[in-house]
Amino acid sequence: MIAGLVLLCAAYVLSQFFRAFLAVLSGILQTDLGVTPDDLAFASGMWFLTFALMQLPIGEALDRVGPRLTAAVLLAIGGGGGAAIFAVATTPAHIWIAMSLIGVGCAPVLMASYYIFARMFAPAMFATLGAVMIGTGSIGNLASAAPLTWAVETFGWRESLWGLSAVAVLIAGGVLATVQDPPKLVDQPRGSVLDVLRIPALWLILPLVTVNYAPAAGIRGLWIGPYMTDVYGANPAVLGQATLLMGVAMIVGTFLYGPLDRLLGTRKWVIFGGNAVVMLSCAVLAFMPEGGFWLSVALCAVIGMFGLSFPVIMAHGRSFVPAHLTGRGVTLMNLFSIGGVGVFQVITGQLHAGAVAAGQGPVYPYQVLFGFFAALLAVGLLVYAFCQDRLD
Repeated sequence: MIAGLVLLCAAYVLSQFFRAFLAVLSGILQTDLGVTPDDLAFASGMWFLTFALMQLPIGEALDRVGPRLTAAVLLAIGGGGGAAIFAVATTPAHIWIAMSLIGVGCAPVLMASYYIFARMFAPAMFATLGAVMIGTGSIGNLASAAPLTWAVETFGWRESLWGLSAVAVLIAGGVLATVQDPPKLVDQPRGSVLDVLRIPALWLILPLVTVNYAPAAGIRGLWIGPYMTDVYGANPAVLGQATLLMGVAMIVGTFLYGPLDRLLGTRKWVIFGGNAVVMLSCAVLAFMPEGGFWLSVALCAVIGMFGLSFPVIMAHGRSFVPAHLTGRGVTLMNLFSIGGVGVFQVITGQLHAGAVAAGQGPVYPYQVLFGFFAALLAVGLLVYAFCQDRLD
């Protein structure tokens, strides 16, 4: 089981890499393929949307087939195949298709791990184990910054994508060989995702699940590059440093969140406080988008650090879900989380395009984006404030 979890963690590193690497490739794709920031927003949104849409069938597969086959098959076909299509892309549409397929391949990886944690470990350890998985997997965020810049400059972006395709297939083979499925439940009702949706407490959690990851994922995965370039004139080397710092902050934040629910005796207020910090940071960037390069980088890093409350939110939601619905429960919450990011990536692309067309200068579009992220979190927190705290 240790070897299997290590391979699932490696697969999650790859998943984190793919959700963030477009920020570094934005310039070279614009030069080689004529891809615009709005095209990249759409491509990034397609990754998240296909990732999200796969969650319901994946939840069914986890409960019926198990995490081993579910993760291995989809990662090989989607991750390996999507990276290969990206490597031969000649138009923005090819990038959209490739990112959609990569989203399918990455979709089962984290949930396969969470399914194992929920079924084979003590409930009190769920948030910590989930945080360790996300924190370790966030190495992919780092690899998609300066290391990717080096690989592209050394080998070329197409060659780098071919290498990623091979890595995805190899990791999928390792998952197939090493992961052990939890024992099948006996004498349990089968249930469906509709049974999960009948749990009242989840309806107070789902709005925050939908918006909490959107600012960190959107800024790190897409907007930090255009923001630093358009507002501060950052060159690729400086941009690599900025994205690296935000990536490190996201890793630190994940490990920071992991044990806090047990140390402080509350999940609700750990989640609420962290997301309130993100909301305020987005608001500051909206009102002070030209406050200074390093101040802006620091605020992006704060958004990354405190925006990684996902493991604790998942633990809070999972505590209301019965064992026989574990797969469907965690994947439903992940659908709202990743689906929200995907929808908001597309929306922010349209907001950015509209703000640019307004002709009010290079700063205004980013004021709109950061203000939008702050408003999303305000709504999510307002609903979540009424949720019952729970540590079971």
